[in-house]
Amino acid sequence: MREEFARTELMLGAQAMEKLYHARVIVFGVGGVGGHAIEALARCGVGTIDIVDDDSVCTSNINRQIIALKSTIGQPKVDVMKAHIGDISENITVNTYKIFVNEATIDTFDWDSYDYAVDAIDTVSAKLLIARYGMEHHVPVISCMGVGNKLYPEKLEITDIGKTSVCPLAKVMRRECKARGIKKLKVLYSKEQPLGAHPLADERCAMDKGVAGDTKRDGSPKRHTPGSISFVPSCAGLMLAGEVIRTIVGVSNPVER
Repeated sequence: MREEFARTELMLGAQAMEKLYHARVIVFGVGGVGGHAIEALARCGVGTIDIVDDDSVCTSNINRQIIALKSTIGQPKVDVMKAHIGDISENITVNTYKIFVNEATIDTFDWDSYDYAVDAIDTVSAKLLIARYGMEHHVPVISCMGVGNKLYPEKLEITDIGKTSVCPLAKVMRRECKARGIKKLKVLYSKEQPLGAHPLADERCAMDKGVAGDTKRDGSPKRHTPGSISFVPSCAGLMLAGEVIRTIVGVSNPVER
């Protein structure tokens, strides 16, 4: 038994810890949600974690992202996260992909090797690709819906995409999944009505063209940047990781798929 996971073994048992150590999980997105999910997976002893993000740490990430510090600004998120996991346990294998997920890159990943895929990105086309590839390769997927402009983490819940309400992103995903024949998709979403951004703050974010993460991929400023806070994306990430861990060790009551 590895000492750093001894308290977890007291809860789950040695057999479960072996399952986790031999598991391989891929997490798409190392942001406010994904970073906390990866941290929790590592601290539970998942043996191999693949992390995917093409972005670098910027100042506006500091309010919510676990890897965002003054000392990490400008560094690739996947590199910072890999080093962070290495400080948790040297026994965890971390595979990094500094790429944007699209039709040209989705086959980069070894889909048949994964025990679970976590979608913590905000691009609809990429989310749909992950859902489709998970379905085709029989890899369980959990997809995070919108957590920006939210203040109440207790309104987050895990369910099937077909049972969601309120969330604008979930509405789009329901429609697009149906159009693509994706009949089931486990998601985390919030029933909270999103807050509107304060005009002056929204304008400052839109004008901040020089900061990674605040511009579109064509280099133009985002029209509207969603607000965020420290305690909602983090809770979402921990809930995603919890669902993954419970499923791998066989102690969950998973959403009917």
